Amino acid sequence: MGFALLKPEEYYTYRDYLSWPDDIRTELIDGVIYDMSAPSRVHQKVSGELLRQIANFLIGKSCEVYVAPFDVRLPQADEADDDVSTVVQPDISVICDPDKLDDRGCRGAPDFIAEILSPSTAAHDQIRKLSLYEKHGVKEYWIIDPTYKLLIVRTLKENGAYGIPMIYEGKGLMRMTVLPELEINLDAIYL
Repeated sequence: MGFALLKPEEYYTYRDYLSWPDDIRTELIDGVIYDMSAPSRVHQKVSGELLRQIANFLIGKSCEVYVAPFDVRLPQADEADDDVSTVVQPDISVICDPDKLDDRGCRGAPDFIAEILSPSTAAHDQIRKLSLYEKHGVKEYWIIDPTYKLLIVRTLKENGAYGIPMIYEGKGLMRMTVLPELEINLDAIYL
C-alpha cells in the first residue's frame, strides 16, 4: 500500500507502520496516524543541545539517551509488537531499563521525554501526548517552548498522574527528576 493511500480514519498497527516508506515521518496513537512535519532549524538546535548535555552526563552510566527519529512503542498490555497501536517519536528520550531497548527502539515508557514545540505540534504535544505519556507512566515529561523561552515540566506522582505543571523561564540551571545529579544549562538550550 502506498503512503498516499493511507486514511487518517483507519486503524493501524506497528505492522502497518513498518511497511511505510522510511522517508515518511508519522506517529501512531491508539491506531490513528499523525503526520510529523520536518523540524525547523531552531528545533534541531534546541534538540541537539539538550541531547549533547544529557549524553555527556550519561557517559559511563546505565541510562541511554536517544533523539528522534527513534521509535517508542507503547503497548496497551503484552500484545505482540505487530499489534501495538501506539508508536511515537519523542524529540528526546532517556531509557534507564535496558530490557526496554531492542534494535527497533524502545518498547515501553521511557523514564524521561522532552518534546520541543513548534506551531504545528503544540496542541499535539501539550494535550494528546501529555495524556499518552501519563497513561503509560513516563516519569518526567518536558515541554520546551523555544518561541517564548519556557520550560513546562510534568512529573509522575505516586498516584500515576502528572501533578500540577511547573513552568520555568528558559534560563539558568534545571535539575531533571529522573537524573537528579544532572543540571541542564537552559541558557545554552534557549538560544
